[in-house]
Amino acid sequence: MDLTFTVPTLFGLEGIVARELGFLEIDGVNAYDGKVTFKGGFSEMARANIAMRSGERVLLNVGEFHAETFDELFEGTKSLPWEEFIGSDDAFPVTGYTLESKLFSLPDCQSIIKKAVVERLKKTYMTDWFKETGAKKQIRFSLVKDTAVLMLDTSGEGLHKRGYRAVSKAAPLRETLAAAIVSLSRFKNGETFLDPFCGSGTIGIEAALYATYAAPNLKRSFDAEKWSEIPASVWQAERERAIARIKPTSSDIICSDIDGEAVSIAAVNAKRAGVGGKIRFETKDVRDIRPTFEGGVIAANPPYGERLMEQKEAERLYAEFGKVYRRFKNTRAYILTSHEEFEKQFGMKADKNRKLYNGMIKCYLFQYYKNALGSKK
Repeated sequence: MDLTFTVPTLFGLEGIVARELGFLEIDGVNAYDGKVTFKGGFSEMARANIAMRSGERVLLNVGEFHAETFDELFEGTKSLPWEEFIGSDDAFPVTGYTLESKLFSLPDCQSIIKKAVVERLKKTYMTDWFKETGAKKQIRFSLVKDTAVLMLDTSGEGLHKRGYRAVSKAAPLRETLAAAIVSLSRFKNGETFLDPFCGSGTIGIEAALYATYAAPNLKRSFDAEKWSEIPASVWQAERERAIARIKPTSSDIICSDIDGEAVSIAAVNAKRAGVGGKIRFETKDVRDIRPTFEGGVIAANPPYGERLMEQKEAERLYAEFGKVYRRFKNTRAYILTSHEEFEKQFGMKADKNRKLYNGMIKCYLFQYYKNALGSKK
């Protein structure tokens, strides 16, 4: 079965998600602004849900058409083969967004799409009433520059919800973004990985999953697992495939934080993720960190100032962090912060600065690798 799927991404992560899909042996991958598409069947869909690290969800494309009026939206939606995916008892709520389009009222667009799908299904199932008590087939639409794309959500909850972070401290980092930072660091088996501001442990946990090739969503469920069109054997086979890819690691992964409560929470989260024995947790002020390794990675999401502490305090912390980093030899650093003048406070100009978003907060990933005290990426 040759279907098209769309993976929404955080802006700036499109290339990383495309690379991940290629690593998973998924074909027909193309990256666009804010999304990546790929071709395949239900096996590839299940594989992406289970093993992709940085994508937000997996959507099954049903159709695409031009729509400047509500009539065009209705007729275009009605013309799509909804009966191939939605059963007579299935629930099919509608959600989506519009951008730079003549149709900008979300409630009206949702209502029209819903009515059009109902009209299409009436003829197939010979009924005027749908109970919608069965499997959930969430319809998601995008209407961008008058082009409507209608999709079905196979994931359910966003893929950043791995299931391991039952508890977190304030302002947690999204798991998919943490995974992308690890990927950008080119963390290799055998290297030491340090997060000196670990909070609830997200970066370190994603690093441990990455180092062992463990699929991040192996233990969670997905909406499409309840779809009658997809045999349970598909999901079983892809989970077995993911388990077979897991490898041992000789990397030393260290997570530390000045907040002892946060460290305790991080340790619990790591255990829930199945990597508790692969991470060393320490309660430590960043200023007390001494170089015990070289040639590894330091990755961090330090306090921004606007969220967790006063900005001046954050700037002083960045300066101390810079002093600590300069003691390390041959060590790469990847630091995410919303502070635009971080380099000035840190005391070093980054080799690369990538704009990313942590939720709605615009951030910058400052990357030190080219001449990071003699290291090479």
